[in-house]
Amino acid sequence: MTATRPTEALAEPVERVGRGWTAALSLANGAIWVGWYGPLQILLASQARDFAPGSGMSKETMLAWVTGAGALVSLVANPLFGALSDRTTSRRGRRTPWIVAGAAGGALSLLLLAGAGGVWTMAAGWCLVQLTLNAAFAAVTAAVPDRVPRLQRGSVGGWLGAAQILGVVGGTGLATVAGGVGAGYAACAVFTVVGVLPYVVRYEDLRLAAADRPAWQWRPFVTGFWLSPRRYPDLGWAWLTRFLINLSNALVLLYLLYYLRDRLHYGDPEQGVLILTAVNGVTLLATVVVGGVWSDRVGRRKPFVIWSGLLMAVATAALAGWQTWPGAVVAAAVLGVGFGVFTSVDFALMTDVLPKALDRGKDLGVINVANALPQVAAPALAAPIVTYLGGYRVLYLVAAVIGLAGAVLVGRIRGVD
Repeated sequence: MTATRPTEALAEPVERVGRGWTAALSLANGAIWVGWYGPLQILLASQARDFAPGSGMSKETMLAWVTGAGALVSLVANPLFGALSDRTTSRRGRRTPWIVAGAAGGALSLLLLAGAGGVWTMAAGWCLVQLTLNAAFAAVTAAVPDRVPRLQRGSVGGWLGAAQILGVVGGTGLATVAGGVGAGYAACAVFTVVGVLPYVVRYEDLRLAAADRPAWQWRPFVTGFWLSPRRYPDLGWAWLTRFLINLSNALVLLYLLYYLRDRLHYGDPEQGVLILTAVNGVTLLATVVVGGVWSDRVGRRKPFVIWSGLLMAVATAALAGWQTWPGAVVAAAVLGVGFGVFTSVDFALMTDVLPKALDRGKDLGVINVANALPQVAAPALAAPIVTYLGGYRVLYLVAAVIGLAGAVLVGRIRGVD
């Protein structure tokens, strides 16, 4: 696929994208998630375990502090780089330069994190990873409403979701089998760079004409990040439902390694995380593309998001009531089914409620805050629950209630079927 006239950068796409374009963009997306989830699932927890003795913090508190700091960076970075890509008039297009710079910077940041010697360097390295990879992620997601017509976005979102879970599984696998923390970070860094190459080398991006770029003014640029729920109520409700369901999911994942070790007393918790991630990934892959394609064909989004959210809430509650290794495996499988449908259809729903073509990257970045903010909120909520308020049983019950609320509130979105 080649780029057409620069003015088409702001047009509503009507030409269906091909399989090659979808595959290349999905691979780039998966590579970014490898760079995130190798550390999040295994490497950061291992470093926290090593650095905690003598630091005055428990490993749980240290991990919560580091991941929370990185998530705060992500809150700012994603909409900021999305807005900058909206205004980019490079010959390589609006999105490609940021994909290249973000992936390269993310790889270097992962290598710096591998050499961390304590909690402060660990936190600084993870913040750099979040800063750079969010630049790439903002550009990748904005490419979809740029190039994909509305009635194809469910299926493309499904393939992006499949790549996301493969990135999670792949990052976890690389971190587990690489042979140490440093080697795990190096493997994730290499894959992050290699994975974006097919898209940025083979496919041209739509270019924004200089005449179409608004004049630079600080105040409109800064105030543009506020999308009033009163002015855009559907966007506000869609953001809230995504936040709640992602918060529920983040509460499940955050202490999974410690849950297996300290509550279930599983013999090899690192391997257990990999097994559960793989089980979750298999069931997610079985539904993520099917759910998106089905949603495109019937032309509806909300029922898919509602029922997937309800299913995830039930699976999360099972983690509270069935605290055994078989229970964890079943819950991981059911969560994958629900999150697969949610991932593809909710992404399509979000692109359907975007206000303006000129601000697609910025607006999607604001929406993506609903992915990053749970990483901040989850540690703040989970740590006191696990330590003082009832442990993992209460944690997973709270997560189930939050996910249920997210599913129910999808009904408040009026402008999308």
